[in-house]
Amino acid sequence: MKYTSEIHQFIAENVKGISTGDLVKMVNERFGIDFTDSKMKAYKANHKLKSGMPVGLPTGSPTSLFPEEIKEFIEQNHVGVGSKNMTNLVNKTFETNYTYAQIKSYYKNHSINSGLNGQFQKGQTPFNKGLKGVGGWEPTQFKKGHRPKNHLPVGSERINTMGYIDIKIAEPNKWRCKHQLIWIAANGEIPKGQVLIFGDGDRRNLDLDNLILISRRQLSTMNSKGLIQNNADLTRTGVIVANIYQKLSDRKKSK
Repeated sequence: MKYTSEIHQFIAENVKGISTGDLVKMVNERFGIDFTDSKMKAYKANHKLKSGMPVGLPTGSPTSLFPEEIKEFIEQNHVGVGSKNMTNLVNKTFETNYTYAQIKSYYKNHSINSGLNGQFQKGQTPFNKGLKGVGGWEPTQFKKGHRPKNHLPVGSERINTMGYIDIKIAEPNKWRCKHQLIWIAANGEIPKGQVLIFGDGDRRNLDLDNLILISRRQLSTMNSKGLIQNNADLTRTGVIVANIYQKLSDRKKSK
């Protein structure tokens, strides 16, 4: 199957710091196609694309699709809550847009038993015991003003599953990459179609001089040509080289 240039660019721009499975989900949801894990692995190998992720994550480790806070929430509240109701609850609580299929798959892959099939473990109590009505457990768990034990205040920082430093900017659960905020404070909003990369490849180095603003097209070229180095000056040179590649490509297309 031949893939459009838009799909090629999307994969190249998003391959860094993400597992093959999560990348497959992103591509399929974005373009409505049927990439599989095996196809994506072959695609990355053929195009020499690498995620930079450690190989062999332990079972149950957080991922970009299911970060730690979502994992903890599901694990703490799954008893008596089926995957359909959990989908609604997670989306309502974290302002996400998980699909029923994703949560159902999560339950299956992590051997989560809600107990709704009559197989409660000894000592388990259904999460909605004593409550009436569909979704009656929601107001009990999340009364207005109630905060879970793992609540973090605005200004808190965390390392997300892709290795970026996040900072909480608003309640109830709004986060943004800290390097973006540093750039915006110095230079204004990031223009549409452009992204920030780390000159030395270190996502913890938030020095303003280490942040380089480039277009998504430049990022695609730099990823495919291996032009992002571990030295900011070399990476800036890589941006120039990427521009040359793009001009050559444009000339070939025009001919």
